[in-house]
Amino acid sequence: MALDRWIALIILLICLVYGYAAFFTMDQGMAPFMQRNPIWPSTFPKVLSVMAVCCTLIILLGLEKGSGGPKDGEIDYTRLGDYKIGQAAILLALMVAYALLLRPAGFLASTVGFLVLGAVVLGERRFHILIPVAAVAAGSIWYLVQEVLGIFLRPWPFFMGI
Repeated sequence: MALDRWIALIILLICLVYGYAAFFTMDQGMAPFMQRNPIWPSTFPKVLSVMAVCCTLIILLGLEKGSGGPKDGEIDYTRLGDYKIGQAAILLALMVAYALLLRPAGFLASTVGFLVLGAVVLGERRFHILIPVAAVAAGSIWYLVQEVLGIFLRPWPFFMGI
């Protein structure tokens, strides 16, 4: 079985567990007034799990494949060493570090750090442009979430008390 089908099988198993949780366990503790709503908190997870199961089944059954070998621009699974797997792994590690540092380091520091380090991994070397753009982007997102949407998002590290 090809690599794309193995990955689709793993995603299918995850989506089946997610779908089971969405269909059978998420709605049990709902308040009575919420049970009369047309859209429940589990509606989006249900739709997402059904769509993901359909997509993975299409990949598993090979319905998306055309005839012939890999075309220009497609990934050739027999030559994975030619791709920049190291960069992808570092970016995944940065995403995990960002998620873990979001509360202790605060939104602004962790977001600026993630954007700057991610750009450096991808090859950007103009720090005089990179750092201000990352700071403005993080500050803008924080302002929109905090002030416009009214959702508290800790901007600074927890030891600063803000």
